[in-house]
Amino acid sequence: MTAILIALIILFPWFGAVIIWLMKDEQEKLTHILAMSFTAFSAVLSLVLLTRIGQDQISAYSLGIGMGDLAFSADALGIILTCIANCIGCLAVVFSKDYMNGEKDLQRYYSMILLFIGAMSGLVLTSNAMLIFFFWEITALCSYQLISFYNDDPKAVRGGLKALFITQFGGIGLLLGSLLIFSQTGSLDIQHFIAAAQAGEISSAALAVAGFGLIAAAAAKSSQFPFFTWLPDAMEAPTPVSALIHAATMVNAGVYLLCRFAPAFQGVAGWNTTVLWVGIITILLSSVMAIFANDLKRVLAYSTVSQLGFLFAAIGAGSVTASQFHLLSHAIFKALLFLCAGAVIHSVGTRDMRLMGNLYKKMKPVAICFIIGACSLAGIPIFNGFWSKELILEAIHSGAPLSVYILMLFAVILTAIYSIRCVWMVFFGKEKSELHVHEPGRFMKYSLYVLAAGTVVSWLTFGGFSNAFSKSLPHHEIEAESLGKFLSTIIKDPLTYLAIFMVILGIVLWIFHKPGPSKAVLPKVLETCAVNSFGFEIINEKIIDKIQNLSEFSRELQSGILNWNIFGVLTGLVLILIVLGIGG
Repeated sequence: MTAILIALIILFPWFGAVIIWLMKDEQEKLTHILAMSFTAFSAVLSLVLLTRIGQDQISAYSLGIGMGDLAFSADALGIILTCIANCIGCLAVVFSKDYMNGEKDLQRYYSMILLFIGAMSGLVLTSNAMLIFFFWEITALCSYQLISFYNDDPKAVRGGLKALFITQFGGIGLLLGSLLIFSQTGSLDIQHFIAAAQAGEISSAALAVAGFGLIAAAAAKSSQFPFFTWLPDAMEAPTPVSALIHAATMVNAGVYLLCRFAPAFQGVAGWNTTVLWVGIITILLSSVMAIFANDLKRVLAYSTVSQLGFLFAAIGAGSVTASQFHLLSHAIFKALLFLCAGAVIHSVGTRDMRLMGNLYKKMKPVAICFIIGACSLAGIPIFNGFWSKELILEAIHSGAPLSVYILMLFAVILTAIYSIRCVWMVFFGKEKSELHVHEPGRFMKYSLYVLAAGTVVSWLTFGGFSNAFSKSLPHHEIEAESLGKFLSTIIKDPLTYLAIFMVILGIVLWIFHKPGPSKAVLPKVLETCAVNSFGFEIINEKIIDKIQNLSEFSRELQSGILNWNIFGVLTGLVLILIVLGIGG
């Protein structure tokens, strides 16, 4: 039963992608219906799979070349991420019914989304390292296609290429790690590798190279320091795609990779510390960039980078549970925020918050949903982001130096500042221009209401969440905790109220700030640095330009002479066969 469910969850969206790709332009209504149907069915299947966490592991068949089986694991880590990808993917597609109405190339749009969802499901469900790499690369291709969907817009094309090039650094790290796993264990089975690492059967040097290679892979995929500049430029994609990438699919893959392999690298000197500081640095830099950004989607993009930094910090502090619980919360409230932003942009025709203001009266349902999401992002009590962020702060306090905890509290202040700033500028500030606002469509509202409800109540699942991780991830040594015990711990902890005070302080600081020409020199310098991504934007742009120059050079090598092309293909095949032969 579990094997069939996993196969359907991965392959059914791909089947849908092929069907929709074959649709004609004039069949727009049918294309929307088919896309919603395929994603809804996949979402239902993922929820059914949720009930089978930890029941068994399935190996479909052997590859026959000494590289392990096509194995898939029904554990909490993979299945919960599968549910996130499929359920939020479904809501993004439902939202698209109104948002993309009348757009050209809907077949390409929906086909790539379905391929994306299926690939993400495969990535988190497989227990074969090379299959992770295979699905990893498909998600990179899909993200490129979707970010550059408006291919007549140079910014969109540039954003797609930037995402593709930077995340390929992650692909190299993952491939390196996978090959080292194979060379040390003779298998690509992840569970076998973790067990061997914990038993001391793998050389410390190989383990260190693999471990830090996977950190690089995760940082590039999840837009963390120093690879954090590609995600904001991915905002040129249609807003439902932004919600999908930021909340449900690609950026979660890097965090997943670290969580999956974390038990194997606990003995590697500096591994946890590196993950921790990658997260901390990313949080601080991206939070400052969010404070100075004026593009609504870009603010949300920086907030995604920052929140993913929280997940990295939790993993570095040794708490996979805290990281994944906040990932669940973040997926829900960030999808809500992006889709609300999409509704606003679709209605007013601009992304510039400086041109907005006073939209609460004109778009009250959307405004309320956005405020719910922003409250969760800021860590205001009751909403899911508060509970999961407190879990991370607790993990940092107990598993990291005091200086790191202080920096995290400072990050809480920054998060509150950019959250309240965004809400105020869009919905309550003075109206600065004559915007012709129209009501969002009903399919947009359906998605928003579901996500708003999830933001309010999803934290109630913590008991089942914790138990599922405890019973299905033996190598992670996670202790199950009931919802009651979790709430009692958070409520009784004085540090909880310190964190709440920091949120309030952030809000007060923004309310009483004095914008305008009287700004001090330091904020101006800081703003200049933030706008330029603290210098990393220039570095990344130069690297991308070099890669594009290489691609132009490769065109010259493609002379069209058949013999040379055949020689190149055969050489590649021989090298692959040599590698496989050595492995066998």
